[in-house]
Amino acid sequence: MTSTVDNTEGLTTDHSQATADAAHTHGTGGGVQGSRADRLTSFNLSDIPVPSGREEEWRFSPVSRLTPLFADNLVSPAGAVSVTAAPEVQVEVVGRNDARLGKAGTPGDRTAVTAWNSITEATVVTIPREAVATDATYVSVTGDAQQASAAHILINAKPLSQSVIVLDHTGDALLNETVEIVAEDDSHVTVVSVQDWNEGAVHASSQRITLGRNARVKHVVVTFGGDLVRITPDAEFLAEGGDVEMVGLYFADANQHQEHRLFVDHAVPRCKSRVTYKGALQGEGAHTVWVGDVLIRAAAEGTDTYELNRNLVLTNGGRADSVPNLEIETGEIEGAGHASATGRFDDEQLFYLQARGIPETDARRLVVRGFFAELIQEIGVKEVEERLIDKIDEELEKSMSVITGTQA
Repeated sequence: MTSTVDNTEGLTTDHSQATADAAHTHGTGGGVQGSRADRLTSFNLSDIPVPSGREEEWRFSPVSRLTPLFADNLVSPAGAVSVTAAPEVQVEVVGRNDARLGKAGTPGDRTAVTAWNSITEATVVTIPREAVATDATYVSVTGDAQQASAAHILINAKPLSQSVIVLDHTGDALLNETVEIVAEDDSHVTVVSVQDWNEGAVHASSQRITLGRNARVKHVVVTFGGDLVRITPDAEFLAEGGDVEMVGLYFADANQHQEHRLFVDHAVPRCKSRVTYKGALQGEGAHTVWVGDVLIRAAAEGTDTYELNRNLVLTNGGRADSVPNLEIETGEIEGAGHASATGRFDDEQLFYLQARGIPETDARRLVVRGFFAELIQEIGVKEVEERLIDKIDEELEKSMSVITGTQA
């Protein structure tokens, strides 16, 4: 199922709801989408070839701009990774042969397998058993615009621990990254990944999550900067009672490509997932892609899942692709559904506010803030929330310059 608006003409909404009365599958409506249960995954570079762009997982991507990250000789370590840790959190830098690496799923595309095979070291952030972190832990990542490089970060939440981890990507980059999130039994962890790169940065990040029994993970992705950013979060339930909430906010400018491609694998009974992503775009050539794949395997009775994507197009010249996919192999579920909508800026809301004396710039800011408000409050890290509001205001200044014909 695909929902697309190009050049802000019209509003497209697709809405599907599946209940436990029958198993069914929703495809993309364009291209060929096979079962996600059959997707190729491997740690071996030779098993996943360089894509041509015609493959289902690459059909929306500007493959030529990602070519440097497909190489098998990426530099490692990448740029600089530094950590400001909460007192209860442990941080190590380990070699690639450390036995803890590679436990959160298997690479599922060319950038992911290239990143895995290129690393020489990894940063490991461990939240000890029963530890309750009193502060957020910040992992700062910078890259190198001159050479393609690889980075690896492992976040390991031990049983009964509670923590918040913020991954902050800034500066220049030509970066291929792996983030592993291992949430062990009864742990609660929030991971916020902020992509605030300089103009021209290229970043691919495979973020793989595993959840143990009764583990809870909130995974937040915030994407603003860079020339091309492609984030691929995967979540896999290993035992009953897991709960994952995946939240995303993104804002694309002229000629920026931002792609978020998610996969939630319900392989065991009685787990819950919620996916909510919202994005805005403005300027000629701005392109956002959201693909949400949810697989409910035959053994996953009692599953409860829902995914939602909304896109707001602020100016002419942008394109938003939204593709929710839901594959169900058992009818014995609590509920499953998805919704997707993409549309232009609401001129009626703008008129309503202006008619009450609010200047156009302030009115636009209020409408867009309202669009994102619920998700901003979901982040749960005040510093990141305030920074995000400032970035939204900064982006809106750019859109006003496009509308009025003035220089931002």
